[in-house]
Amino acid sequence: MNELLEALWYILPAYFANASPVIFKGKTPMDFGKSFVDGKRILGDGKTWRGFFGGLFTGVLIGVIQYQIKPDFYGSFSIALKLAFALSFGALLGDLIGSFVKRRIGMERGYPAVGLDQWGFLVSALVLAYPIKTLTTGQVLFLLLVTPFIHWGANVLAYKLKWKSVPW
Repeated sequence: MNELLEALWYILPAYFANASPVIFKGKTPMDFGKSFVDGKRILGDGKTWRGFFGGLFTGVLIGVIQYQIKPDFYGSFSIALKLAFALSFGALLGDLIGSFVKRRIGMERGYPAVGLDQWGFLVSALVLAYPIKTLTTGQVLFLLLVTPFIHWGANVLAYKLKWKSVPW
């Protein structure tokens, strides 16, 4: 497999985990409506338990499907599961951290934060997955380059499908 395609294959669970909470939605915010010491919401209404666990499930499911298609990429099913979980959880954690930062600087829910929205989930996913299976420096740089475009395209698609109220 081409090195760049391998990088995209590797990161698919994170991409799907990051994108799918908008489909699952949910009512109960992860911060339970609580504010931080600065008086601002911790995460906001957009980060729900249902969306988080739906995203985690989706990312791991993508990893299982990938293993069925190309098992030699992982070596074993347990590695595939661990990697898919780490990438998915990492992506969602990175998104939560981004939401926390956005609330601290006074950004409204859904408002785009260039860089933070596109790279936060990616970097967090890569860090958590690093002990399980790593990418080359070139592959990481490639993902840092293409992820903002993929993120933008996924958001526009979700907007056109009426899953999101804004195209970012």
